[in-house]
Amino acid sequence: MTQYKYNSPDPVKVSLDQLTQRHKFLLTQSKTFCIYPWMHLHAYPTGEAYPCCHAEMKVGQVGNCQQQSLREIWNSPTLRTLRQDMLAERPNAACGRCYEQEQSGFFSGRKSANKHHGHQVQRVDQTASDGQLDQFAMTYWDIRFSNLCNLRCRSCGHIFSSQWYQDQVALAGAEYAKTHKPLFYAGRHETDIWEQLIEHIDHVEQIYFAGGEPLIMDEHYRILEELERREMWHVRLIYNTNFTQVRLRDRYVFDYWKKFHSVAVGASLDAMGARAEYIRKGTVWSTVEDNRKRMQDICPRVDFYISPTVSLLNVLHVPDFHQDWVERGLLTHQDLNVNLLQDPEHLRIDLATPTYKQRVADRIQQHLDWLAPHDHLQRASQGFRSLITFMQATHNAHLLPLFWKKTQQLDQIRGEDILQSIPELADLR
Repeated sequence: MTQYKYNSPDPVKVSLDQLTQRHKFLLTQSKTFCIYPWMHLHAYPTGEAYPCCHAEMKVGQVGNCQQQSLREIWNSPTLRTLRQDMLAERPNAACGRCYEQEQSGFFSGRKSANKHHGHQVQRVDQTASDGQLDQFAMTYWDIRFSNLCNLRCRSCGHIFSSQWYQDQVALAGAEYAKTHKPLFYAGRHETDIWEQLIEHIDHVEQIYFAGGEPLIMDEHYRILEELERREMWHVRLIYNTNFTQVRLRDRYVFDYWKKFHSVAVGASLDAMGARAEYIRKGTVWSTVEDNRKRMQDICPRVDFYISPTVSLLNVLHVPDFHQDWVERGLLTHQDLNVNLLQDPEHLRIDLATPTYKQRVADRIQQHLDWLAPHDHLQRASQGFRSLITFMQATHNAHLLPLFWKKTQQLDQIRGEDILQSIPELADLR
């Protein structure tokens, strides 16, 4: 069996010698092409539709699921233009996050899409000159059904968390409460997206569950039950979960995961202990560790990794967290995927002062030396190296007052003090 090459652009489900020269170029050399607009649509809990979850908010929007069907959005003017731009090697503003990641050496969402879904590349040949694509069969699903969540993470907001509602009202004022509800759904009604997706179930190859928090959403379990009923064990399941809840009423997610051939669980764990409970408010750290231990007992074959959202809040701590879990047998060296925070701007790591940046760079380099003999995939190592490049590429220390302003506003609302949980940040005062 050929070893998986994490940072290679070569597609994993089709060999290069089976592809035309044009298809090879698009998948492995193009600076703009991404397969997603030919086999995927993404929707936020607000209903805003995008070509993928990495697309720039607002400028990358291609429709609205609360007003249109997925089929209507599929050939919207903006999505047709995006397809044209990608095929013509024209950068598109919707893809700015991937371009920025690639400049720092990250294996971007665009590259990952081409690698894992490149076997669908023949669909580009069916694209009309105006970007129209008549074939509508989504093989990859990533729809955020609602903003239902049990946490109030510092890097999040009400759009992705129902628990954020009261904080948002306190920050924005009483008028916000008049025009917003705590819980909302992506579709035209509560079950709309589910009813549209079920039409594509015979085509689906991979499903990405995120949120909100997917492990407490009824829609998530309905999909698993439908796949189970059809014995579609080949469908690859990928998760981004806060990993604080692993059951919904009498449905225990580990009982489903052990039946599927391929399950990857990326736990959004940014830190451990008091830092974790501060950054992702509502976390009970002992519960997270218990969930990991039970998962190892019940479904040990599931690919588990942590996917910390690396921001100013945790960039110095993540190496310690990583090493602690490895040493305790809860993780392997290579099972960490750096999720670079690019938005909101007041939490980006490039806000750090030059002195703090050097401290971060030294700590990460020390961690890379520890990783070197063990990280054969280079997933974790490449992520950490790219963090340094990204941090040093821009200098936004002028935004530190905004960081402290927003942090202190939320601290006051929640009755917290950031320096009690993350004392190293005192060096940025």
